[in-house]
Amino acid sequence: MMYKKISTAISFAMTLTLLPAALATGSGAAAADEPLKVSWILSKAAAQADHRALDGFNSYIKENNLNWTVDVSDGKGSPATAAELLENAVQRGSSVIILSMVDMRASQASLDSASAAKIPVFTIDAGWTPGVVVDITANNFAMGAIINAYMADRLGGKGGVIAFKENSHHGVRKRGKEFDVVMGEAPGIKVLADHQIDVTNFYADSKNAMEDFITRFGDEVNGVFAGWDEPAMAAADAIKEAGLKNAFVVGIDGNTAAMKYIRDGGPFVATVAQPFEKMGSQTGQYISDIVVNGKDPDTVIPVKQVYLPTCLITAQNVPPEGELPWKACE
Repeated sequence: MMYKKISTAISFAMTLTLLPAALATGSGAAAADEPLKVSWILSKAAAQADHRALDGFNSYIKENNLNWTVDVSDGKGSPATAAELLENAVQRGSSVIILSMVDMRASQASLDSASAAKIPVFTIDAGWTPGVVVDITANNFAMGAIINAYMADRLGGKGGVIAFKENSHHGVRKRGKEFDVVMGEAPGIKVLADHQIDVTNFYADSKNAMEDFITRFGDEVNGVFAGWDEPAMAAADAIKEAGLKNAFVVGIDGNTAAMKYIRDGGPFVATVAQPFEKMGSQTGQYISDIVVNGKDPDTVIPVKQVYLPTCLITAQNVPPEGELPWKACE
């Protein structure tokens, strides 16, 4: 998640005739000469993962010359704000609503409103919630197991580690649980501390916490797990500035800045790259099939939560600048 400023409402449109079809949800036909009004709710405007998924969705629209208009709003890291934006999208008469990386636990009433209005809701890496057509994500249990097993193996089964966790997002919560599982099977590794990240100020909070841990534990710190790449970068910056030589950091997401950290050979040594662009384009395909072409969701979607493949990135396979990280494993 890079620090990219956007306005809290962005609109864009591209044109082509849509195939006439009844909406699978029963909300009526998407007429050939009418645009599809898509409302997209970001978890947080500063989050690169949200923007990468949105980029994939935008590319799908452009490549297929679709007459879809997308309005983007910022959940600001707040479940309550996201729920309010979801309700607003329902009241505006959106054709489709998409939420990316949002904590959905405050949104059930708004989802019920969308269902009552027969507006289909899709989510990306938000965890499936009743009322959502499908959640497209990667397997967060698997990613947590892969990156933490890598950390334990790199340590040779011994040393001191710190975890940066965050429990409001389903995926990061699951990754943190896998840290506990892996370290529980590594008796030679000592968990020095773990920290709950303040998602509203994740970089500064993580860096401040890492600086405190360095003061407390010094050279006892050998490995650091962070639930996603930005806190990992913050921890790596603190380690580098403190001059620790035997500590490394791992993360999850495979964001652009993380690739540079790994290429540069600093403390940030590995991440699991998620195909956020593909999540966005796959959402577009599902909308075309279900909302536009009127296909039965049960014949289009295999399960309510669809997992896309990921890729462990280290110095050995980090892609050059400009290449999508997750493609390193294709």
